[in-house]
Amino acid sequence: MHSTLAIPEAFNPEETAALAPYFGNGEEPIFVLTNLPETVKGALFARYSRSAKSLRRLFLDEFHDGVEGGAEAAGAGPGRERAERLYRRVFDQYGDDSVAQLGGAHIACEGVSNILTKVLERGRLMSYLEQSTRYVPYTDRPGGRWKYVVPAELEDDADRRAFETTLDRAFETYARWIEPLQEYFRARYPQAATDSDAVYRAVIRAKALDTLRGLLPAATRSNVGIYGSGQAYEMLLLRMRAHPLAEAREVAGLMLRELRRVIPAFLQRVDRPDRGVRWSDYLGARERETRALASELADAHADDPRDEVTLTEFDPDGEIKVVAAALYPASELPFDRLVGVARGMTTEGRIRVLQTYAGNRENRRHRPGRAFEHASYTFDVLSDYGAFRDLQRHRMLTLDWQDLTTRHGCAPPSAPVEDVGALADWKRMMDASAELHERLARRHSPAVAQYAVAMAYHIRFYMRLNAREAMHVIELRTSPQGHPAYRRVCQRMHRLIADQAGHRAIAAAMTFADHSAVELERLASERAIDRSRATRHADAAVDPETLR
Repeated sequence: MHSTLAIPEAFNPEETAALAPYFGNGEEPIFVLTNLPETVKGALFARYSRSAKSLRRLFLDEFHDGVEGGAEAAGAGPGRERAERLYRRVFDQYGDDSVAQLGGAHIACEGVSNILTKVLERGRLMSYLEQSTRYVPYTDRPGGRWKYVVPAELEDDADRRAFETTLDRAFETYARWIEPLQEYFRARYPQAATDSDAVYRAVIRAKALDTLRGLLPAATRSNVGIYGSGQAYEMLLLRMRAHPLAEAREVAGLMLRELRRVIPAFLQRVDRPDRGVRWSDYLGARERETRALASELADAHADDPRDEVTLTEFDPDGEIKVVAAALYPASELPFDRLVGVARGMTTEGRIRVLQTYAGNRENRRHRPGRAFEHASYTFDVLSDYGAFRDLQRHRMLTLDWQDLTTRHGCAPPSAPVEDVGALADWKRMMDASAELHERLARRHSPAVAQYAVAMAYHIRFYMRLNAREAMHVIELRTSPQGHPAYRRVCQRMHRLIADQAGHRAIAAAMTFADHSAVELERLASERAIDRSRATRHADAAVDPETLR
């Protein structure tokens, strides 16, 4: 069989040597870019789309200048100055924002509040890793202080003292009950002979930290690692600069300074008065005016009691459309005719189609195609803040939330809290959190008052998602190693799709939705990690001579 690859351009020895540090190879038509600033990578692709030259030729002709002169040693990299000039021209003259998608950067935001983590993680087209409250005990006191943010807005000494006193007690209560709960779980779930000490310790600690997570306030510090394109960072910084919280605005300034060390051309508009500043002003004004109008129109209406998860909207014909869409690529009929075919099927017939379309899924990562995007659901959720933190990270769906408040009540503590004698302390901290929240809401703003709220308190948010994304969320978040709070939310979502929406074939296609009751959530997962670790060590220990 003949190769379909293009014949690559030939380079002389000097050119090949110049290309070697920056391209995976100089001979093949497929290659990676290496050791280049993000700005240069993006600018190269921007020129690439408007030039008949190959990418490597463009680099040699237009971006390689300065290499011999030491630009690399100065940290600028080859072609940096020219790349930045190109970006300025593209942005200013053509407004081609898509160019800013062609380069990116990694940044770490350490010691920020759990309130700010949700702001940082709002963008769809970025990647995040956040410190976990189920694996990291918040017992350290760097500099003699517990790990929480004191809002800059608390300039009044009395407010600041009340805040610090309440949060210190919350952390002290949390830390005091970690070991008693671990002893309780060790007694209730003795170590199996087949489990290593490392597996057992990890599982017991995770169970204790999960049980106590609700005591931690939303001001608790966290670390977030972010990777995103220049365009995604620009939008994030514009939102943060318009945010009502001082912490968000302060961190935005620090992020902008750091990101300009590596992708300065992508962020030149952020603080320009005629561009980014005007944009942030628009975002801030829109937010303030919408809040004022919502207060005028909605506050007079009573908040009726709701279940934890409510299916508020769905398309009754959604499953029929999904079945038609599943058949469409394999058929020659138009979509509306296939809708008629699907409408005439029984539930069993639709299940058969979707089972065939989904195929033999060996694990939850084997997901069917876009046909499932033809059905959508809107869920209104009133869960504890801890569960929301995990569900909010599903960004491809449409998700928005209200301010965190104590006025929706809190999730009750799990039975072990009472069993070890911690119930009185738990209730005392919930009351203290509510009292401090009301004080700050009255004296400052609802936004600032969020810092005081314990994670056990409910937050209201909605999730609008198609069936394809619902499959991903539900199967992932009902897995046995998941936290009980978000497992319960997603199990309820799955039942509502089947029972209320009547989309039984769609629900049946979610074969990895897990409704089992689990007591040690991390046990199976930690065992699998331990087996993998043991296998790697065994492989490393094999004498190479035995493999000959």
